[in-house]
Amino acid sequence: MTVHHLNQLLLVCSVVLLVAVVAVRISSRSGLPSLLVYLGIGVLMGQDGIGGIHFNSAAVTQVMGYAALVVILAEGGLGTKWKEIRPVLPSASVLATAGVAVSVGVTAAAAHYLVGLEWRQALIIGAVVSSTDAAAVFSVLRRVPLPARVTGTLEAESGFNDAPVVILVVAFSTAGPVEHWYALLGKIALELAVGAAIGLAVGWLGSLGLKRVALPASGLYPIAVMAIAVAAYAAGALAHGSGFLAVYLASMTLGNAKLPHWPATRGFAEGLGWIAQIGMFVVLGLLVTPHELGDDIWPALVIGLALTMVARPLSVVLSLAPFRVPWQEQTLMSWAGLRGAVPIILATIPMVNGVVGSRRIFNIVFVLVVVYTLIQGPTLPWLARRLRLGEQGEASDLGIESAPLERLRGHLLSVSVPEGSRMHGVEVNELRLPPGAAVTLVVREGKSFVPLPTTVLRRGDELLVVATDPVRDATERRLRAVAHGGKLASWLGTDGPSSSG
Repeated sequence: MTVHHLNQLLLVCSVVLLVAVVAVRISSRSGLPSLLVYLGIGVLMGQDGIGGIHFNSAAVTQVMGYAALVVILAEGGLGTKWKEIRPVLPSASVLATAGVAVSVGVTAAAAHYLVGLEWRQALIIGAVVSSTDAAAVFSVLRRVPLPARVTGTLEAESGFNDAPVVILVVAFSTAGPVEHWYALLGKIALELAVGAAIGLAVGWLGSLGLKRVALPASGLYPIAVMAIAVAAYAAGALAHGSGFLAVYLASMTLGNAKLPHWPATRGFAEGLGWIAQIGMFVVLGLLVTPHELGDDIWPALVIGLALTMVARPLSVVLSLAPFRVPWQEQTLMSWAGLRGAVPIILATIPMVNGVVGSRRIFNIVFVLVVVYTLIQGPTLPWLARRLRLGEQGEASDLGIESAPLERLRGHLLSVSVPEGSRMHGVEVNELRLPPGAAVTLVVREGKSFVPLPTTVLRRGDELLVVATDPVRDATERRLRAVAHGGKLASWLGTDGPSSSG
């Protein structure tokens, strides 16, 4: 590649990113899932579109897809709250394992008996489309005000179920006879255990190091966090474990560790996540050849119907039966089994391995994902309202950014008071921060001042709170308690055990 080629590449990439950014705005207003817009950009740039780019490398697509998925899982894990998924961890784990097995079996049977695919192809399609897509789930669910149990279950499932599905797709795509079911179960269990152990260990060690070492620039923290997350994936994969589970658990551990400069880290990770999604979907759009899809539309619709109306609901009902989940939540989780780029990426595995009919498998999966994402994504908020599962009126959480003051053995907390926070109307002395913490500055409407004990806080205020190292966590707990419970937080029992008063 010459400098001239580099200039052309940079121009094309920047234009694609800008178009994609504008497309997000359009899709958010119209309800059209943004992933379809990105796929459309790739198709338009491809050999059947106005771009005329000839791209047919399934191997390159698979590698780029894996890399993008690592970043997307990392971003999703960083935004997953442990308090929301801890109560639903058992149900999400069963849904991501036993639920996947049910979905694979039912979908494969439909592909074999209704469409006429041979069993190997049917099993591959069943495995490929049984994985819910992390990018689609994270992007859609966080815009829908659902109960924490539903959101936590679906997010955890999408983070966990990539690992067993990848193992199944690789096993079904390997030349020779497919392993016995008990051998596959043992392999899946081992890889999940190795990936989980490595992910939790890397996340814990990384958070411990970032808390104890004050880096010279705040911009280094986001880089370090993402590097730790990617390292967890690589270590898990090289140890023959599930790298995808490792990166998700490591990121979730980091995301719940109250690291310094956390809002900046979340913003950085979210930006990388958007770039990964855009690049991944555009490349997948380039790989597809639209004029070849005609014969595969009907099989895709039949398999997708069996997946959406039979396989997914059955897997949800059977998996959640021991947990006494209300039927309304089961209905929503059945419909919220969103597919996106992950099934399309997994559909490149049989292409790379030279499986007979692999191109048809890819085309069927592509059509299925596009059609059913177009149906499920926009209708999910409507279904949540019909089932009366939307949550409204909750107090907004505070945005708190912590910067370590290493030599002073303290922390500088930057606190943003959002709309809906019950900290509005509370006097500074009514915060009742623990000894060793104080509000030192308030920024209101662009003007800063040193507050008095009787200063009344308002929505939109920015506070600077200095806390000594021993009371840093108690200070943050107390601030969040007041944000949710107002000046009567202690009476409502929302203090936390270590806060004063």
